[in-house]
Amino acid sequence: MSTIGDVSETYFGGAKNSVMGPPIDLYDDAYIDPVYQAKARILNRSIQDIGMGKYQWRLFVVAGFGWFADSVWPLLSGLILTPAVNEFHFDGPFLSLASNIGLFVGGLVWGLGCDIWGRRWSFNLTLLVAGIFGLVAGGAPNFVTLAVFMSFVGVGVGGNMPVDAAVFLVFIDHPFNLVVAWPLIANYSCASSEDCSRSNNMGWRYLLFVLGALTLFLWGLRFFVFSLLESPRFLTGIGKDEEAVATIRRLAEYNGEPCSLTVEELEAPGKIREQQFSAASGRRKILSEGSNFAIDHIKALFATPKMAWSTSLLIAVWGMIGLASTLYNNFLPYILNNRGVTFGDGSLYITYRNQVILSVVGIPAALLAGWAVEVSYIGRKGTLAIASGEYRIS
Repeated sequence: MSTIGDVSETYFGGAKNSVMGPPIDLYDDAYIDPVYQAKARILNRSIQDIGMGKYQWRLFVVAGFGWFADSVWPLLSGLILTPAVNEFHFDGPFLSLASNIGLFVGGLVWGLGCDIWGRRWSFNLTLLVAGIFGLVAGGAPNFVTLAVFMSFVGVGVGGNMPVDAAVFLVFIDHPFNLVVAWPLIANYSCASSEDCSRSNNMGWRYLLFVLGALTLFLWGLRFFVFSLLESPRFLTGIGKDEEAVATIRRLAEYNGEPCSLTVEELEAPGKIREQQFSAASGRRKILSEGSNFAIDHIKALFATPKMAWSTSLLIAVWGMIGLASTLYNNFLPYILNNRGVTFGDGSLYITYRNQVILSVVGIPAALLAGWAVEVSYIGRKGTLAIASGEYRIS
């Protein structure tokens, strides 16, 4: 029989680990909750043993609906900007501001909420919120109403970014969005702000109706056709080890694979830790069993020097990417239209045709990046460096 020290070596350390693999270097064995860390390793290994099956492939598709919405809706404020300004006579940047405030609130609320009420609610509700308010925004009678509804769309869409884990349709979302916008806005919009009423400026409303209905359709597929399993790591994080094991077993059954994980095996790290240390060790769980928000949800991201450095870099990188991408996509139609006037053709048809061309050209880049990250001498760092350099030069 193994001693406590031997078993503890298996769960909490050791260079060679037949159960969970090598220790996670990012945490430096100073993680805020080593029991949760050890349990997460057990769950990860169980999922790896089950392998990529039909459940993961279906999740890959339905989660891709969220990434489709993530790419489509943030662009909408830019695509409808010119005809909306012609009709409502407002300062263009305020529509983008409203949309991005919603995205910020959505990312914050749904992202933190995943660790409080679980992944399933966030996964199933975000597209519903975006689709409903997208449809309603199409009937906005004035700028204030349009801005409010677009911000609510952002609340729903912003939740997809931290929740959805698959990137499916990501290489066809921008062109699809623009291919829909091109005929609708070009053929059903005012040419200028003079004598521009709702009746002769319905193009941007039709676009919102189409994309809102499509988003609701995708939500219906996600909610009624696909049944999402709750994250086993979330369940074990809030002390529901039995439900976590049951979820792993349902996953294995769905994929037609065997599963040897038991509740006793998942509970073992906690029991070992209790024998090694007193209950009053001062450590807190990363997730709360009471599902109440606490500052520890954020402190956990800075629990060790490496985690603090990694978190800070991710925030900085995504902040800069978000700023650059938002400014580029939101104002590109406006810039193309104004430049077109300067060169003698500022029609909406030419403006949106040019944007479709720019977006289609970007499709091979996604495929090329997917190949480059797997090349040993390029990798993820090299791909990111090359893409960032080209983006800066352009």
